[in-house]
Amino acid sequence: MEEESIEYVIVINGKPEGPYRISELKGLGIQAGTFVKKPGMDDYKEAHELTELRELFGFTQQVTAPQYFASFDQRLLAAAIDYFFLTCAYVILVLLGFLIVTDKSQRIMLALSGLPLIPIAKFIYGSLSEASEKQGTIGKRLLNIKVTDLDGRRLSLSNSFGRNAAKIFSVVTLFIGYLYSFLNRKQQCLHDLISNTLVIKDRLI
Repeated sequence: MEEESIEYVIVINGKPEGPYRISELKGLGIQAGTFVKKPGMDDYKEAHELTELRELFGFTQQVTAPQYFASFDQRLLAAAIDYFFLTCAYVILVLLGFLIVTDKSQRIMLALSGLPLIPIAKFIYGSLSEASEKQGTIGKRLLNIKVTDLDGRRLSLSNSFGRNAAKIFSVVTLFIGYLYSFLNRKQQCLHDLISNTLVIKDRLI
């Protein structure tokens, strides 16, 4: 999409206005903190967060600490959605395997022996997705939540893998590590504290 053809909706006096093309934004008195939304964005962002608007207005990108955090039930539902899709993919693979394996006992062994692949796939998929531009798995994206560092920035791949590996500590503590999210303001689980990460939700206007 050409930059000039992109249309922006901006919030003025608490009300969304537009859409405007980028060439029309100059005379609208946009400030660094003006909320702006363009096609492809799930939520409004401040003008300084968009590269093309920083270049147009000469804004300096500011770091705004996250203030809205995903609740335990949102995170649990997101994980359930991810496991549902991964399990469906596993079932399809097993059924394809049944086309080759005809013996009943071998089919049972095939189905059971591959079950450990599901959490392994979740670990790899979760780590790659949370370090991606979307900053979350399908489950998180459906619930409009994402994983960030303590400043709200995208995770590096190593930090994302470290965060998902640290989940073992949340599990071996009899899941108390997950329930710890009820005890702190930022709703961090134990693995979030270990990896210095947050799970945030969209800002509401």
